[in-house]
Amino acid sequence: MPARDVYHDIVIKALIKDGWEITDDLLVLSFGNKDVYVDLGAEYPIGAEKNNSRIAVEIKSFLGASDVRDLEIALGQYNLYRDVLFEVEPARNLYLAIPVRVFAGIFSDPLGQLVIKRQNLKLFVFDESEGSITKWIP
Repeated sequence: MPARDVYHDIVIKALIKDGWEITDDLLVLSFGNKDVYVDLGAEYPIGAEKNNSRIAVEIKSFLGASDVRDLEIALGQYNLYRDVLFEVEPARNLYLAIPVRVFAGIFSDPLGQLVIKRQNLKLFVFDESEGSITKWIP
């Protein structure tokens, strides 16, 4: 089993505060004879309105020595998980959860903006001190 990200509990708190119900505290996706592990699965309760009612969330802290290398790793996982989700749970959308400082850093940089645009990256930004979601993209 993969190790939990340092922000795992904070992201759960932020999603619940935003009205989401955590359905999977490790979403296991099987394809062929392989499994991949997305950090969280969540859904918005029936009767409430959200753009996407079911999501999968991959949490990334970007605490490595190089934010570019952290971005490379995050995108590799994101693209793999998105492809598998498309095949096994096409109604569930994948989001990359990142802290405010990461969005203000590499994702506000031209490289980060390029990645968001070209990869059609879905992400949400969370405030690690407040335990809240500050931005959904898109």
